[in-house]
Amino acid sequence: MSIDLEKALAAKHKPVTTSYKETDVILYNLGIGTGLPPDDPTSPANLAYLYEEHLKVLPSYGVIPVFPMMDDTILNTDGIDIDFSKVLHGEQEIEIHRPLPAKAELESTATIPAIYDKGHAALIIMQVDTREKGGDLLCTNRFSIFARGEGGFGGDRGPKAGNVAPDERAPDSVFETKTSKRMPLLYRLTGDMNPLHADPAVAKKAGFPQPILQGLCTFGMACKAVIDNVLDGDVTKVTGYGVRFAGTFFPGDTLVTKVWNIDGKLLISSHSKESSGFVLTNAFMTVK
Repeated sequence: MSIDLEKALAAKHKPVTTSYKETDVILYNLGIGTGLPPDDPTSPANLAYLYEEHLKVLPSYGVIPVFPMMDDTILNTDGIDIDFSKVLHGEQEIEIHRPLPAKAELESTATIPAIYDKGHAALIIMQVDTREKGGDLLCTNRFSIFARGEGGFGGDRGPKAGNVAPDERAPDSVFETKTSKRMPLLYRLTGDMNPLHADPAVAKKAGFPQPILQGLCTFGMACKAVIDNVLDGDVTKVTGYGVRFAGTFFPGDTLVTKVWNIDGKLLISSHSKESSGFVLTNAFMTVK
């Protein structure tokens, strides 16, 4: 197992074509808990996410069509030979160039713009630029992939973590999002079929008492909570959103999301109400 920095950064990848339609967006919105009891799923606020008439597309949905590229790109990049059983999805960031449409045919191209040497691990940055087929750039995803045991190759350690929530003052807003135990089973239909989120035996082998919720599901939950409560539900205001995955979250628990408005930039953190453990940190949302 090794990393050849020069080869990896110079590697070229062919564009990948994908598509999605309104039903895929609706499934995603259901998967992140839209309309769960005690909410009325047919209220105007929920139907905006669950009915194809004037369907809202969350900025966080932009990661779904390109999510399979994370493993495929790393596996097929010259200069990267790592043990995938030791890989963690560390951070996720998306830049929105234009509001996401309710359906689209897409063309996405992946690059590896940076690999940082953390000593005991390598931090691989994968960037995916996505445009509507034959059209302009739609969004840019940046996956931060933490490969344990792959450091020590002599590279730059990388920048310090930013977007730190200010502990010196109380948040401007706090929201609670209740989850259900079946959420990971529904969310996995959006593309993350890891058995860790479904099979109790697999979860136990990994050291968890039960299957855990997907990190990208909490990514979507927090995104929706901030948009609904801070931006009056206007998904088109968001120009960027990113998080660091800080801990596990068990389905059925309550996600508590805190927001600080710092000079127009929203800093965000989320934790479990039941365990008090951080789930998302160093999170931010930029708006226009």
